[in-house]
Amino acid sequence: MNLNPTKLKELCRKYNLTPSKKYGQNFLIQDWPIKKMLEAAGVSKNDTVIEIGPGFGVLTFALAERAGRVIAFEIERKLEEYWEEIKDKRYEIRDKIEIKWGNALKKLESYKVESYKVVANLPYQITSNVLRTLLELENPPQSITVMVQKEVAERICAEPGDMSLLSVAVQYYGEPKIVDIVTRGNFWPEPKVDSAILAISKISRVSRLSSERFFRVVKAGFSSKRKQLANNLATKLKVESYKVKSILQEVCGNAKVRAEELPVEDWLRVVEKLSHCDIGN
Repeated sequence: MNLNPTKLKELCRKYNLTPSKKYGQNFLIQDWPIKKMLEAAGVSKNDTVIEIGPGFGVLTFALAERAGRVIAFEIERKLEEYWEEIKDKRYEIRDKIEIKWGNALKKLESYKVESYKVVANLPYQITSNVLRTLLELENPPQSITVMVQKEVAERICAEPGDMSLLSVAVQYYGEPKIVDIVTRGNFWPEPKVDSAILAISKISRVSRLSSERFFRVVKAGFSSKRKQLANNLATKLKVESYKVKSILQEVCGNAKVRAEELPVEDWLRVVEKLSHCDIGN
């Protein structure tokens, strides 16, 4: 389905819809980013795909052509009439696309799918929350392929020296990479920033207990950007400074290291060694 700005404006008028900044409604008007996303996700007839924010379905229909089943979560109820009409007209996709109405962030945790992939053009303002929700699910997706703000994708894929709480969090669960850059001119209405196709693969199931402990330590480590990691950890976790410095010296050879310099592997080792210390509340 190829939607140009003129066609999109007609649909918006017909269904009394004004593209919402609140819901991040910027619609793709080019096919090539969709093809890139499908290739990156490796969607096949054996796959169940979850999409968040299908809008008028430009990505949804492309997914339905390749996947066995598409489950799309849409919060904009003004689109309900549109999807009812589409399903009446297009019999070939009627049984392949299932629209779930409501907030995906609230529904995903209780929605049970055995094995699935996520492919979506995410609203910028909910990107971090969506990724966190998906990665922390008891049954996380096999892979996540999403369109996000370019700067956010770069932060997620950061390397040691530029790490952040967000990059550590995503890289703790899987391996992110930027597939391609999608400039703002590929959308209507045109956003103020460029986008990127982000693919997260090799998503692992990590026990809830270890995740809670891991992120407690990492959040403490990033609590003050101006301080060295040892000071942040000692202050927030109430551990003697000399013990923390000794652990950092052993793990990365530098007791004065800063949080943004540690790769996930080193964070894991630091958390493991801190587990032998009496961490305060």
